[in-house]
Parts: sequence; structure tokens; C-alpha cells
Amino acid sequence: MSEQTPLESENHDQQPARTVVVAEDEALIRLDIVEILKDQGFEVLAETDNGKTAVELAEKHRPDLVLMDVKMPIMDGIEAAGLINEKELAPVVLLTAFSQKELVDRATEAGAMAYVVKPFSPNDLIPAIEVAMSRYEQLRALKSEVSSIKEQFETRKLVDRAKSLLITKMGLSEPEAFRWIQKTSMDRRLSMREVAETIVKQVQ
Repeated sequence: MSEQTPLESENHDQQPARTVVVAEDEALIRLDIVEILKDQGFEVLAETDNGKTAVELAEKHRPDLVLMDVKMPIMDGIEAAGLINEKELAPVVLLTAFSQKELVDRATEAGAMAYVVKPFSPNDLIPAIEVAMSRYEQLRALKSEVSSIKEQFETRKLVDRAKSLLITKMGLSEPEAFRWIQKTSMDRRLSMREVAETIVKQVQ
């Protein structure tokens, strides 16, 4: 484990390290990923070289995140992401050597929250992880508020529109915009959908 500055270790002491399962069939790349994650204060719970075991490890450990390659033996990353998403085990970030639209579409349909194109640096990987974890929390919050799938989809579309308006007009980041909607809904005892509808009507 690399040395940490006093500030970093202080931050890690305040909250438990976020946990990750890593699935990558190339051992050297896997080593690099694990090193980057540990340097950034994540705890790597388990590693594997195939998608099938990644799903099993996600079920066993319930990590905060699953980070995995798209092209792997036994089961590829997209299929594994679909199963992890279906079982609501953890947010998934996919690693890919390609950024073709078709692949990105398949990854999104499978429920991947973000993807990173190889070769990547910590500056590519860590923001993608933050976005994935933030989006996953947002979806869970929306799910707990709305029961039917159709309503969830409609609410999500509305909240996404409201978020992009807040990002543009108020200069907020995506997680800040979502927290603003969530806090307003709690403060005013309104659903997030009602808050989003108001924003879409008023902020144009």
C-alpha cells in the first residue's frame, strides 16, 4: 500500500473505505487497476479473470462497485453487468479497448453506470467510478420512491431533465444537482418527480 498524506489518511479514517470487486482477464492490467484503486483509498475485496465469477463475487461480497473488462472468457463483462444490475448488487464500471457506439449502447442497456476506454490513467478511471456510484445511488433513491417500472422510467426522464437544467443554470455538478432535488423534495415534503416537474416548468 502506498504512503498517504496526513490529509488523505484523515479522510479515509472518517469514512470506511469503499469496496470494489475487480474482473479483468489480463493479469498485468488487473495489477495496475488494483494499485490505482488502493492508492485512491478503495478496498479491493476480490479479483477474478472472468465475468461469471465476477457475478458470484458481487453476490458474496456486496461491494460498493464492480469494475470489469468487457472482453473476458466464460462470460463477457456486458452479460455479467446485466446480471449484476438485475440482482441490484452494485454499480458497474466497464473497461473496454473500444469506444464504438454499439458497444456503449449494449453496456448502457445492461445497466453499466459508466465505461472507461483503455489505455486509461487514474484521471480517467476515478471520475468514472464517482459518476457510476453517484448514478447508482440516484436510481436507488428514485426506485424507493416509485414502485412501477413505467413510473420509474418517466420519473427518471423528468429528474434527468431537471438535473441538466440545474447544471446549466446554476453551474452545479451532476451529483450536486441530484442532491438539490432530493433535499428540496424532503424539505418540502414533495416527491422528487413533483420537484423535477416544477424545475422543468420554471427553469427554462
